[in-house]
Amino acid sequence: MASKLLLVVVFILDLIAFGLAVAAEQRRSTGKSVRDSEGDYNHCVYDSDVATGYGVGAFLFLLLSQAIIMLASKCFCCGSPLRPGGPRACAVLLFVICWIAFFIAEICLLAGSVRNAYHTRYSTMFFENPPSCETVRKGVFAAGAAFVVFTSIISKAYYLSYLKAKESTATFGREPGVGMAAYR
Repeated sequence: MASKLLLVVVFILDLIAFGLAVAAEQRRSTGKSVRDSEGDYNHCVYDSDVATGYGVGAFLFLLLSQAIIMLASKCFCCGSPLRPGGPRACAVLLFVICWIAFFIAEICLLAGSVRNAYHTRYSTMFFENPPSCETVRKGVFAAGAAFVVFTSIISKAYYLSYLKAKESTATFGREPGVGMAAYR
């Protein structure tokens, strides 16, 4: 029962992270170059900066989701050893893939949030080229959202494989050692 509850909680956290990442992609800030009231200088004016908050929120919800899965599985390295076999090999592979996908998702979300929060502060004279009003590139938060989904699927598969390896019985014999008694 606890594993089902854990999977539901992690699914909800991942769903919130995905929703926030998609919302951040939709609400990226845009900038445009405008002249000041006197007409001498050009400067950048940016619209809403809400995507930064959405991106950070998605970052934190995904981090919480990953932490819950890793704490429940004791990060695969602590606790009693798993029985050798297919489920353990699958759990090891999924563990590595889960962390790689998690880091890529977190990097996309964090980089998008930082870049979205950056605003060009300088101004130029009216006869110079207008300032470049740089914003986050389209698709950074979307890539983060895609990796949130991928991380969600892989982390749940890892946890289920971990549970299967933890609960599996030995198929190779009753005793783990070599019998040294005389044959009867």
